[in-house]
Amino acid sequence: MEHAEDGNRTNKQDDEESIARLEELKRIVEGKLALRQSNLNPNRPDTSFLRTLDSSIRRNTAVIRKLKQISEDQKETLIEELKSVNLSKFVSEAVSYICEAKLKTSDIQTAVQVCSLLHQRYKDFSPCLIQGLLKVFSPGKTGEELDNSSRAMKRRSTLKLLLELYFVGIVEDATVFVNIIKDLTSTEHLKDREATQTNLSLLTSFAKQGKYFLGLPLPERDIHEEFFKGLNVTADQKKFFKKAFSSYHDAVVELLQTEHHSLRMTELENAKVFNARGELSEDSTSSYEKQRKSYDQLLRSVSSLAEALEMEPPVMPDDGPTRVNSAVDGSSHGQGKDAPAMEPVWDDEDTRSFYESLPDLRAFVPAVLLGETEPKTKDQEGKANEQPESPKESDGDAQANATSSLTSEHHHEGKAEEKNKERGERQKEKEREKEKGKVTEKEKTKEKDTDRKGEIEKEKGKGADNASLDALLQRLPSCVSRDLIDQLTVEFCYLNSKATRKKLVRALFGVPRTSLELLPYYSRMVATLATCMRDVPTMLLNMLEEEFNFLINKKDQINIETKIKNIRFIGELCKFKIAPPGVVFTCFKQCLDDFTHHNIDVACSLLETCGRFLYRSPETTVRMANMLDVMMRLKIIKNLDPRHSTLVENAYYLCKPPEKSARVSKVRPPLHQYIKKLVFTDLDKNNVEYILRQLRKMPWAECESYILKCFLKVHKGKYSHIYLIALLTAGLSCYHDDFSVAVVLEEIRVGLELNDFNMQQMRLAHMRFLGELYNYEQLDSSIIFETLYLVLIFGHGTPEQEVLDPPEDCFRIRMVITILQTCGHYFNRGSSKRKLDRFLLHFQRYILSKGQVPFDIEFEIQDMLAELRPKMTRYTSVDDITTALVELEEKERLAKNAANGVEENGTDNVRMETGDSDSYSDRSSIKEADELLSEGNDDGSESINGDDEDEDAGPGRSEEDEVAVRKKRTEVDPAEMEDFDREMKAMMQESLESRKQELRVRPATINMMIPMNIFEGGHRESESGEETLDEEPDGGGSKVRVKVLVKKGNKQQTKQMYIPGECSLVQGVKEKEAAEMEEKRDIKKKILEYNEREEDEGSAALMTGNWPSLGSSGTSGGVGGSGNNGSGNRSGGQGRGRSFYVAGGYHHGYGRRR
Repeated sequence: MEHAEDGNRTNKQDDEESIARLEELKRIVEGKLALRQSNLNPNRPDTSFLRTLDSSIRRNTAVIRKLKQISEDQKETLIEELKSVNLSKFVSEAVSYICEAKLKTSDIQTAVQVCSLLHQRYKDFSPCLIQGLLKVFSPGKTGEELDNSSRAMKRRSTLKLLLELYFVGIVEDATVFVNIIKDLTSTEHLKDREATQTNLSLLTSFAKQGKYFLGLPLPERDIHEEFFKGLNVTADQKKFFKKAFSSYHDAVVELLQTEHHSLRMTELENAKVFNARGELSEDSTSSYEKQRKSYDQLLRSVSSLAEALEMEPPVMPDDGPTRVNSAVDGSSHGQGKDAPAMEPVWDDEDTRSFYESLPDLRAFVPAVLLGETEPKTKDQEGKANEQPESPKESDGDAQANATSSLTSEHHHEGKAEEKNKERGERQKEKEREKEKGKVTEKEKTKEKDTDRKGEIEKEKGKGADNASLDALLQRLPSCVSRDLIDQLTVEFCYLNSKATRKKLVRALFGVPRTSLELLPYYSRMVATLATCMRDVPTMLLNMLEEEFNFLINKKDQINIETKIKNIRFIGELCKFKIAPPGVVFTCFKQCLDDFTHHNIDVACSLLETCGRFLYRSPETTVRMANMLDVMMRLKIIKNLDPRHSTLVENAYYLCKPPEKSARVSKVRPPLHQYIKKLVFTDLDKNNVEYILRQLRKMPWAECESYILKCFLKVHKGKYSHIYLIALLTAGLSCYHDDFSVAVVLEEIRVGLELNDFNMQQMRLAHMRFLGELYNYEQLDSSIIFETLYLVLIFGHGTPEQEVLDPPEDCFRIRMVITILQTCGHYFNRGSSKRKLDRFLLHFQRYILSKGQVPFDIEFEIQDMLAELRPKMTRYTSVDDITTALVELEEKERLAKNAANGVEENGTDNVRMETGDSDSYSDRSSIKEADELLSEGNDDGSESINGDDEDEDAGPGRSEEDEVAVRKKRTEVDPAEMEDFDREMKAMMQESLESRKQELRVRPATINMMIPMNIFEGGHRESESGEETLDEEPDGGGSKVRVKVLVKKGNKQQTKQMYIPGECSLVQGVKEKEAAEMEEKRDIKKKILEYNEREEDEGSAALMTGNWPSLGSSGTSGGVGGSGNNGSGNRSGGQGRGRSFYVAGGYHHGYGRRR
């Protein structure tokens, strides 16, 4: 239901807005119609009327000059002045000034009003104005030399003015616009880029303002139909406008496609140069930027024209800076060329030694094992094999020559002899072949046996080598230091073979994906072996490239750890100069081509591994800088999530740290350095006594200002140690009267005036420090409450309120919570309790003025109220809290009036005269206790404060300081309690006897005396002395027994009577009795505390030295001397210095304790 109501409400609001918009549009159209009728049928005044107007040259010149600065603000004034002058002789001057005026879009309607007024008065104004406005569109000068942008703005405003003048009837012929549009849509201007941009903007403006000329559908057709009905635009003219715009649109779209193709070709050429050289020349960069800018402007202008004509905008291929070959940034190249001196490639000497100082295997391993002698031995064996074969070949050649000579010599012999010889030779050859076959079979069997034996021996050797290799490969994951991996590399050389190298490469390639810390050491092993075994790095790099291409083309989002391991391995090999930079740049480019998901993580991991190395290497710094800039532009375009955005920024600034000047360390004197070390480094609760002694040893005249400065910078130390700094302040104030930290109040006020976000931590620390100073009795409660109210009201009611305390800023609430959580628990009695209650009401009103506060602050407010005032009502509206404040002020006013009239109250006189012994004794006890406390305070203030006590001991002292508990509560001995009660009874009895004697001596105003038996048996007496109350003995509590004193003649009697317990008399008497009992307990507590304090001061007088020795008894003397002889130092004007052990460590008793 709520959603439905909200939807209906929003729909209703939208309908109201649309209705208001339609009414406003209708009003404007009606105004233009009326103005058109006035202009089409002008009622021009005659010559006699014009002569009555001001025709002076001076006046007319002043008015005409104002036509050059037509604006909406001067509309009424300008029209009134034009009506008061006769411009019949200055029409041409007025037209020239109007044509030269620089009109804004908001000033067009004002110019139309002015032109209408002049048109309705002067007949020759309109032709002259039209002729002057058309000069702006002529190809020559426009009255003054203007730059291209100014000329374009002038033409646009003039075209808008002409259209509005046509709509109101001043321009009556539409052929004016036919000539303008014919000139603007001419294809001859397409050769000039600036002229094309200007014409496109003019045509777009004309199409938006003059939809009627183009035959386009009009918004709010019902309203505009009547308005455009009176315009004499023929069908042929509409056809011309539509055809001209359509043909021009097609021409600029074709031009845009040509520009796009040319831009793409330029990008391809730049990409080739960039890939070949790593950078582009400044000329190429500037020309590309110029071409790109021109294309973007043309694209925007064509899209705007298509939108105005209600046509589809041209769609071009996506050619944004998402590829390296199209992302050419002139600033990056300029930065690479004009960069400062190259930084060192490695950050420190250890890193450089790890990547560049590789062990020489030839010094540790024989050359035979490294395979360097294998080619030589093979060559020697080849030569040895060739040498015995050469004699055989020569013998065969000789035999062939011999046989050839024999055949030549006996060539002419008989054929029979030759045939016989051939037959015999054939038989001999057959016999020889048979013999050779037998021999070869025997040799084959022997060779097979020897081969079998060799294979067995080889298999045995291979088995031993394989076992050693497996053990070596198992040790690979444990090689996490330079020495271990170098030793393992040397050991592998003793097992070197083609098979073992392949097996090693597979083991290196199969490093666990979570053991990224092994990659630098594996890469060092490969780099070390590459000096002698060239196939190891080649095989490993090929495998890594194949894996990278497989993972990057797979485009899954599940193997992120494998991808990170692969790219980091390639990066480590690049730092050892095993992987060429081209491989790394190719991988980086593939990630940038599809800069999403895991590709972002892979690219950032690559930069974290070897990006800094490539950026600092002279041969790759320019290319790396360009690719880093491309990555940052992609970050902006892609609108990455926070995690990826942070990754990209970290990787970028790891490679290219931001330039910043070196910080100049402040030089401090050794003494100041020692003070700062004591306060901010060494200070804790265990050594605070030692630090206080060290600060006291300082030359105070030199160090006082710096110690005060350090104390005020509490935000630079630990927040939990602020109370220790307040404790040091209290300790130093005992020895140096002029040591003050009142500057913290000024710091709090400065924070309120600036309201800087960067100062919030400091402001909270100052509030905590202020509260701790109150805890250690260095400040009065009035300062605390003044500061609290200052935090709430500072800046309110001033023009800077929105800046000093914005409605959404809740930091002041946090400040108040901080100080109340620090010292608010001491405001639990007396006037301080009432002050805090009153402030908390104002604080609630301030919280409600902030609206909805954040949850963390709301929780802190709840915790603070639960700690200080758990039963306080939490108001939820401003009205309720305002009512509560008004009631509180009314109660305080009534209480103040009642306190002023106590002495005039008749009941008090009756009470004194009727012999209220209990009340009288209590009052005397209060008076005596007050006198004792005042004497004790005077003595203590004299012994501690001396003559400097002005404010704290004066009559303006707050009530909570008079009744505050000065030390920790201690257990009272029961025997002492009994003695005290006995003495108390005796004192009360003496007071009663003296009171009886006084009543007997002076004339009695009342003839009735209270019998003594009434006070026996624990009976209670009412305040007036006329009645005592007891509960009804039969129980129930509904009635109360009252003894009434009556007199018959000279005899006094008491009678009992029962009255209801709900009676106002009974309730009032009970409340008074309870108040008297509470008063008695307070007096008793004061006297006990006073006696205990006197004992402590007496024990302190027996001790010597500047600091009390620590004992397990829990108390010791005051700081710096005895309280009896008046030689002690000041401790904030209110407390006495003590030290004792509490749970958690040593504590100094400078402050308030509950």
